[in-house]
Amino acid sequence: MMQKRGRFITVEGGEGAGKSSNLAYVQSLLEAAGKRVLFTREPGGTPLGESIRELLLGHQHTGMADETELLLMFAARAEHLQRKIRPALEAGVWVLCDRFTDASYAYQGAGRGIPREKIEVLEHFVQGDLRPDLTLLLDLPVETGLSRAGERSAPDRFEKEALAFFEKVRQGYLRIAAAAPQRVKVIDASPDLVQVQHQIAAVIQDFLGRLDG
Repeated sequence: MMQKRGRFITVEGGEGAGKSSNLAYVQSLLEAAGKRVLFTREPGGTPLGESIRELLLGHQHTGMADETELLLMFAARAEHLQRKIRPALEAGVWVLCDRFTDASYAYQGAGRGIPREKIEVLEHFVQGDLRPDLTLLLDLPVETGLSRAGERSAPDRFEKEALAFFEKVRQGYLRIAAAAPQRVKVIDASPDLVQVQHQIAAVIQDFLGRLDG
């Protein structure tokens, strides 16, 4: 019997949107539905990817060129896909990823101003036809998110950006969601965790139901 391909689910959102706790919740919902789940993250996910993550988020290269940042993101992604994501999907494992290429369009595209066409070239080159099956976008006002992020830990290289940068990132994400409503489901991340997770559970249940239907 041919192995059924796993599904690829990503979770996106700006700073302080609550991705960590909600990713764990999504994983628990999928496992409760009998799915084998691989959790991973971007940038990162492999030893090489994690080394690139340190370059991107650390403070030793604060003057990094925008194009360098984008290319490093896709270099880490190419390794991630080759070593981890594709093999898992082909083995029937569901992959749950903290951020993926939507983040490149939001941060390096909308935030940094790199033309969308340039990112699309890299997306096609690195991914071929592979795209997430479902994306949860945790959305909340930028000031709320940055306030939450500030309580959590010392800011990384991205979190030190000005408020205007994160407003552009948020609008970039919302444009992605508007353009791909079947794949990208917007979750209002402003209320308390219980209410946020009610929204997430409804989306996951609908997604599983459509697969079974």
